[in-house]
Amino acid sequence: MEKVEITRIDSPIGKLRVGSTENGLAYLELPCASGCGLAGWLHHNLPDARCVEDLDRNRSVVEQILEYLEGERTAFDLPLDLRGTEFQRRVWAALQEIPFGERRSYRDIAEAIGRPKAVRAVGCANGSNPVSLVVPCHRVINSDGKLGGYGGGLTLKARLLAMESRPGQGRLL
Repeated sequence: MEKVEITRIDSPIGKLRVGSTENGLAYLELPCASGCGLAGWLHHNLPDARCVEDLDRNRSVVEQILEYLEGERTAFDLPLDLRGTEFQRRVWAALQEIPFGERRSYRDIAEAIGRPKAVRAVGCANGSNPVSLVVPCHRVINSDGKLGGYGGGLTLKARLLAMESRPGQGRLL
């Protein structure tokens, strides 16, 4: 039976919850996240997992997320345990290639993974990202420059993009 170490975080954007397996960060729940939350993610990805509260296991995750939200970190250095289809994992890998402060369109991501006609599927995979912030799906926008969707809400997406557009100038607006 797999174990998922869960930690709750008070952050500048509200309460977050992270979950890590022995392989790395597997889940990050934003405060106003849409979807079915931890229970739904567990049911779909690790139905037999045992959850335990464990700050020590997630200490680096917590520190890096808080540093990012305070404007002190531009990249994460964390092992990840991303569970998804091969297509989703390809999209999530492409998201990790988007530099801090830059944006890409869903079409850009589809082309980057060699599936230029899979723009909608890229949007779905983007929306299924289990570790938002760390795998920066907020950096993906519509081709027309509009924000598009975000599991944490468009207000948070706009705040994250604004923070990243002024590196070294402090925390989230």
